[in-house]
Amino acid sequence: MQPHPQNRLATSDPRPELLAPDTSGMNFYRADPALSDLLRIHLPDTLFRHIEPHLDRLGHLAGGHLDECARLADRHVPLLHQRDRFGRDMQWIEYHPAYRELERAAFSEFGIHAMSIRKGILGWPDKYPVAAKHAFTFLFNQAEFGLGCPINVTDGCAKLLANFGSEALKAKYLDGLTQTDMSRLTQGGQFMTEKEGGSDVGTLTTTAVEEGDHWRLYGEKWFCSNADAKVVMLLARPEGAGPGTRGVGLFLMPRTLDDGSPNHYRIVRLKDKLGTRSMASGEIKLEGAIAYAVGKLDRGFVQMAEMVNSSRLSNGVKSTALMRRAWHDAMSVAKNRVVFGRRIVDLPLAQRQLMKITLATEQALSMSFLTADALDRAEAGSQDAAALLRILTPTLKFRATRDARKVCGDAMEMRGGIGYIEEFATARLLRDAHLGSIWEGTGNIVAIDALTRAVGRHGADAALAADLHAKLDDSAAVPGKWRDRLHSLTDRAVGFAREVAGRSENEAEARRATSLLYHVASAVVLAWEAHRIHQMRGDARRLLLSRLVIDHRLSSGDPFDLAEPGRQRAITQLLLGERAVGMEEAGKLVA
Repeated sequence: MQPHPQNRLATSDPRPELLAPDTSGMNFYRADPALSDLLRIHLPDTLFRHIEPHLDRLGHLAGGHLDECARLADRHVPLLHQRDRFGRDMQWIEYHPAYRELERAAFSEFGIHAMSIRKGILGWPDKYPVAAKHAFTFLFNQAEFGLGCPINVTDGCAKLLANFGSEALKAKYLDGLTQTDMSRLTQGGQFMTEKEGGSDVGTLTTTAVEEGDHWRLYGEKWFCSNADAKVVMLLARPEGAGPGTRGVGLFLMPRTLDDGSPNHYRIVRLKDKLGTRSMASGEIKLEGAIAYAVGKLDRGFVQMAEMVNSSRLSNGVKSTALMRRAWHDAMSVAKNRVVFGRRIVDLPLAQRQLMKITLATEQALSMSFLTADALDRAEAGSQDAAALLRILTPTLKFRATRDARKVCGDAMEMRGGIGYIEEFATARLLRDAHLGSIWEGTGNIVAIDALTRAVGRHGADAALAADLHAKLDDSAAVPGKWRDRLHSLTDRAVGFAREVAGRSENEAEARRATSLLYHVASAVVLAWEAHRIHQMRGDARRLLLSRLVIDHRLSSGDPFDLAEPGRQRAITQLLLGERAVGMEEAGKLVA
């Protein structure tokens, strides 16, 4: 594959400052000190030191070779063929070699799909905690968002099989789902959505008929990403089962039968999508497809819901990756392009826009690691962490995915008209960002999940309040007045969420309540991180971000008052600079 001729500035250009470079050749790990800071906070030192060289390599590839592959794979979309070259009815999907190279990097070189399931990936003797795995997710998806879905659903299929599958099914399929040898890998898929019901899973019409030691599936699945996956998890209603989600079972459906023949389902067509064009999403018609029950038939939806929580976390991380990539691009333009005799980054109005891009990105990064840490602790058996995870996951998914759309659009605007051109990454980032808030439940669905279910039904708000108060109590270096204010805001946000969740007529406020939980939680976590990072290397800049979250996300203020914006400009200039900010200096601006 030849490098894109416009990826770098021509050295012969007499005035290169007018052309502003993009991120080509950037190492996304080295350019992101916040990522390494948060990894040091959330991971044991031995594990961090082990994975850092691998993250450094992935950061280099994501800013170069993999980015070029992603550009080509996005332009040369998958093609569905109905017959083989001999005229036999043998469906297959043709992918550009660039997509295959992206697969090789994700599944084989780094093994991202198997990190939390299989021991020995990248030479680590144990399984990786989720926080470590999603550091790789975060870097890889800065280059390529579409393949993030096959990585995630392969991981999800393996987890479902490991947790609920019979010993026979695990012996037959689990090794392939966690392989890093491309010749032995069986990628996974999860075919959920139907015409009759997307988020309303209980209305699905796919039926399952028992036949000896297996089942036959009939019906249609309407939106199936990774359409030619070799192993698929899906929901269907066993013949005679009752209505709603309680009558739904979970099934494993192989693409190929034991005798090598294709299973009895067809890819009707591939979707023509706004974004994630590199990855094949299709419509599937089940015509007596052979499948195997996974777990208890009356627990299918509950089992799948466990996977959805993990997928929503992955979704939030991937949307954060889009924001970080957009941030890199915006900063590359701002620091290198000269207009009206000054660099863009030195212009006050541009600084304000860059601050907004930065703030949403850093909020999402902090909340992603907070949620990943909760998942790690929940899987280790902590009931408190499980309750915390129950509310963090939909909260992260709701807000980070929505912010990604705005951040990617604003970053495009920083580049101007050429940012709208497909030769640059910004157009692809914006197209891909719109899927984040649809995957795994739209904004309304996840806001209701956070409020009606997590708060109203499960009382997970208590776990969130306890965790945030504990983090503030553990942040002794943060000025006491600021900690007191964050304590108070935590109680107010949780109290408002309880009030909204307590009465059905308040459902229209679910989005606002979920956003308030996200913003207050992120402000607390940013302050806590500032305390920890200041202890490590004397930098408290994340405390400034904590203050900006409250100023910009929660406080309306007086629109005619220039005093507050003046202080915010001082904070913004410190954040856009590269020097460390001490706790005393940050504390004066915050408190």
